[in-house]
Amino acid sequence: MNSTRLDRKKKTKKKSKWLRYSLFTFFIILVGGGLYFYNAYNDVANAVNKMNKPISREISDKREEKVEFEKKDPISILMVGIDEREGDHGRTDSMLVLTVNPETKTTKIVSIPRDTRTKLINTKNPKKTTTDKINHAYAFGGIEMSIASVENFLNIPIDYYVEINMEGFKDIVDAVDGIDVDNQYAFELDGVTLKEGPQHLNGIKALAYSRMRHEDPRGDIGRGERQREVISKIIDKGKSLSTLTNYKDILDALENNIKTNLTLTEIIGMQSSYKPAAETIEKLEIEGSGKMINNVWYYMVEDQTRQILSDQLREQLGLTQEVVLNNTNSSSN
Repeated sequence: MNSTRLDRKKKTKKKSKWLRYSLFTFFIILVGGGLYFYNAYNDVANAVNKMNKPISREISDKREEKVEFEKKDPISILMVGIDEREGDHGRTDSMLVLTVNPETKTTKIVSIPRDTRTKLINTKNPKKTTTDKINHAYAFGGIEMSIASVENFLNIPIDYYVEINMEGFKDIVDAVDGIDVDNQYAFELDGVTLKEGPQHLNGIKALAYSRMRHEDPRGDIGRGERQREVISKIIDKGKSLSTLTNYKDILDALENNIKTNLTLTEIIGMQSSYKPAAETIEKLEIEGSGKMINNVWYYMVEDQTRQILSDQLREQLGLTQEVVLNNTNSSSN
């Protein structure tokens, strides 16, 4: 039984690591590469308009006023990768929080483990607030419940969100006509077989190429290098999207797989004013431990750890420090 749980935990960790890379890639394409479409402004505007899905609130409860790009206010972005399956509302497979400060030219990235046990905040009906895995917030209340739960967990405002259907990764690779790699190790994974040597990969094969680990003697190190290789090649093509004849296919792939409350004006403002913040990126890990509660495995994070993270992120956002509230209801599962 313990061995089964350990294997499941390892698989979840591997998948989460890949999703983190994928989310950051999508973000770069959307905010960076996508803006090379200046010569096709109307098409971009229409695509962003389809991706734009506002939420019910305009300003986070943890802010006094809305951030302004013109003033170069520090901002926060919640990025979620959604695993949507037939018959349910989907769950978040990966959650990233980015805090971006254009004045200090720094960005902090926090990855929240999907099994983290925390309060799930129901803003529409506070009496239904419960304690569960943070990735269940999306299934219970969509992106708004996910945002509110992350805000409570880290005690910071979330200004914007980017929601990505992770199956869309394959669409993006296919939309840029695939990528060329020099595969060092022949392998088979999830029904996909790749030979050794130079070859052209479509979306499905690129996903397998990035996930393979066991046939690589370098293990996770080798896999990490391949993931960075795939990402860099997608970004290189994304930066030259204006020269591609199939740029509308790329826009279709983006608009069909991404939702965000960012508007085109805000994306352009982010590109012009916040791009220097990508010069220094710090990745923050959330330390915790596994625990079985009522036969369910959770990732437990101490309030002291949350406080340290909150202090770092609030400083990045130009906010004063506050004491984080208790994270769980003792009576909840």
